[in-house]
Amino acid sequence: MPKRKSTHAEKPAVAAPEPRRRSMRLQRTEDETEPKAVKNEKASKADIKTEEDEPSTKKSRTSKQETEPVVNKSSPPAKKATKKAVKREEVEEASPSPAPDESEEKNYWLLKAEPESRYENGVDVKFSIDDLAAKTEPEPWDGIRNYAARNNLRAMKKGDLAFFYHSNCKEPGIVGTMEIVKEHSPDLSAHDPKAPYYDPKSKPSDPKWSVVHVKFHEKFNKPITLKELKELGAPGGPLDKMQMIKQSRLSVSKVSASEWKFLMAVAERR
Repeated sequence: MPKRKSTHAEKPAVAAPEPRRRSMRLQRTEDETEPKAVKNEKASKADIKTEEDEPSTKKSRTSKQETEPVVNKSSPPAKKATKKAVKREEVEEASPSPAPDESEEKNYWLLKAEPESRYENGVDVKFSIDDLAAKTEPEPWDGIRNYAARNNLRAMKKGDLAFFYHSNCKEPGIVGTMEIVKEHSPDLSAHDPKAPYYDPKSKPSDPKWSVVHVKFHEKFNKPITLKELKELGAPGGPLDKMQMIKQSRLSVSKVSASEWKFLMAVAERR
């Protein structure tokens, strides 16, 4: 790409009584001590200031590099302007490129399912961690009909991990883990009159409910029971702020990184 012409390019020398004249800009610098050249000196300083304040774009750097050879090195203002311009360019070139967005960290969750038979709208809604382990394809986690639980589903990202919690059974508790492999999409079962959790108010053109897809990750040798969770969630305990304990009826809840690490350590000790 052609470079932009400098507005201060050196003019050819012409015959004149004063042979040292090389350009109007240089003459101002050489004659700045003469009383009659005060206005010219101010004009020269104004030109230098304009160069200093010029934005640091690719074009401005090209212009500066072309004008540097005609700056009189004996002029203190010109030296100062050149040093500032060079320093600004060095800082700009040394500035690191913007770092990639690292704000998206892995999150953790707890999802409840019923491992024992129960019929809803004529359909058995039983689903255990063994049922998930037997799946060869990602399983849709459907049937969520609570807004707080749905909002947690919508906040899930691919790669997040979740506890599988057996609910509404003889021994409720955390029985293993699973991974979120597909982020939220509309829950189509809400539009099916034969589905266990059909919602006539949810329309395909404006779905109210969402679903994520999960896959089996691990089954614990021994569950962490609800009784144990409540004891650990007592005031001052390591789980005293856990959402599942504070909102016990919530079927999809958030788990903090520290809570996840603590519970995984409990499971590994067994």
